[in-house]
Amino acid sequence: MIIGIAGGSGSGKTTFAKKVLALADSEHIGILAMDSYYKPIQPKQHYTESGKPNFDHPEAFDWDLLIDHLAQLKMGNRIDAPIYNFTENKRESGQTTPVGPCRILVLEGIFSLFHQDIRSLLDIKCFLQVDADIRFTRRLHRDIKSRGRSVQSVIDQYYETVRPMYQKFLDPQRQYADFIVGEETDTAAEILAARLRELIEKLPLNTQIPKKETDLNVSLQ
Repeated sequence: MIIGIAGGSGSGKTTFAKKVLALADSEHIGILAMDSYYKPIQPKQHYTESGKPNFDHPEAFDWDLLIDHLAQLKMGNRIDAPIYNFTENKRESGQTTPVGPCRILVLEGIFSLFHQDIRSLLDIKCFLQVDADIRFTRRLHRDIKSRGRSVQSVIDQYYETVRPMYQKFLDPQRQYADFIVGEETDTAAEILAARLRELIEKLPLNTQIPKKETDLNVSLQ
């Protein structure tokens, strides 16, 4: 079973996913970050006018590898996820992180609900809708602290790619979500975690589980 969590940069996808995992408190749940699947070399045709890669375009990602890995995890296999270096903007050569096997996988990333082939593998689809000012502020703090960026470079990237790509590609993913979560994620995380605990008890020991809509509906009303 795979749960997809999508949302704009700085919407709190990783934090929300970790909340769910902590509350579910199960060794049978794993997590996979879509950020690991940025292409080693970004497509030149999507570079900005200032000559910078566009990391917020769908074609910035290695879809073939991600879809293959998700299919393997869905079948109960282990995969070796790539490691992406955000300081140097490149994939670490020869380095991977093992993921799985796990009975439930949480996939989090800006385009987790974008690709039809990925959506067909997802059992529960979630979208985090957070105000643009909050997303920008979070991104600014993260990129300066963890990715060695300057304030001006974060601002420039936001207006060149992050904001327009969100409006064009990311926000429309909401139509595919089973439920949408706002800035306050605690209640949603508790409900989803409780549902996952229930589902884990019902799942067979292997992870090759057919979808059953009656079992997978999650209501946050």
